[in-house]
Amino acid sequence: MSEVIALGQPTVGEAELSAIAEVFASGWLAGSGPTCRRFEERFAAVTGTGHALATSNCGSALHLALLTLGVKPGDEVIVGDYTFPATGHSVMWTGAKPVFADVRPDTWTVDPAAVEAAVTPRTVGIIAVDAFGQPADYDELRAIADRHGLFLIEDAACSAGATYKGRPAGSLADVATFSFHGRKGITAGEGGAYVTDREDLAAHARKLHTYGVEGALTRAELSHLPIPTFTELGYNYRLSDISAAIMIAQLDRLPELLAAKRRTAARYGELLKDHELITTPYEAPDREHPWQSYVVTLAPSVDRGAVALALRQRGVQCTFGTYASHVQPLYGQTTPCPVSADLFARHLAIPMHANLTDVQVETVAAALIDVVTTAATSR
Repeated sequence: MSEVIALGQPTVGEAELSAIAEVFASGWLAGSGPTCRRFEERFAAVTGTGHALATSNCGSALHLALLTLGVKPGDEVIVGDYTFPATGHSVMWTGAKPVFADVRPDTWTVDPAAVEAAVTPRTVGIIAVDAFGQPADYDELRAIADRHGLFLIEDAACSAGATYKGRPAGSLADVATFSFHGRKGITAGEGGAYVTDREDLAAHARKLHTYGVEGALTRAELSHLPIPTFTELGYNYRLSDISAAIMIAQLDRLPELLAAKRRTAARYGELLKDHELITTPYEAPDREHPWQSYVVTLAPSVDRGAVALALRQRGVQCTFGTYASHVQPLYGQTTPCPVSADLFARHLAIPMHANLTDVQVETVAAALIDVVTTAATSR
């Protein structure tokens, strides 16, 4: 087998190592320290929001978002169905019920009509998911939320650098949450962020993410010796200053990373556009896609499992897209989401990251065309 072409790969190097060394020299390695504060200021600016809070991951940020928006047991939250289970899990962590709504067949983001149809007297909010980074239909979703008195959360796990009608991902809802997992566009290996324009929500989230009290850095800046009082159950959802330092360096790289992945997406589109068994992803004209993943839709006649196996044997890593949440036994939903279920069965993610060379992209595309054709004719 020739070289392995990775499905995803971080772009890290001397800048990140230097940033880590600065944190080591500072003596403050723990979470919510001065480096976290610097990252939060930078990330708020990138997302066009007033407040950013660094968190341990996107799931913890989603949990904080729901808690600060007042979700409680017995409530219902409408969730875009085609998503990693962290979205639905976060609703269940509050004791509320996720109600999954089907998605658009082109952008794979939640269908506003399906959201409208899912509203009940118990509905308190909506979580829209930016599918592989492409933002959902936030103007339509905001209108629905306002009409029914609901909150709106943007699950922007994959969306750093994306835009919707010229507005940056993160600024499109009451609260947005991001992931810095190793396969995301900017990464510290793990981590996340909670962003909002509302000062009351941001202050509450900051308290909850540090066991329910003010963080150590805030206490250290006071002129007296504060003794915290615990009045509310909180969590340890902090990001370490080591990870925050990596994220600052990653923010510096963000424009070049986005440009590289957009070139790769365009090249894949050119190479794969004329194949009758492969449908390339759609980018809505009023959005800028950050291309966290590149996901193709295979024709129903194609054996996706056989394609994946053959690609891996050729050194091309691949995987399915993401999950049709409503079919997962944990959630117990009986209402079908047929578009999401179809995508779950036919999507295939192929290598997408900023380090891919032109030769690698051409190799992946040629291998995909070859194995898809073989898999279809052998059925």
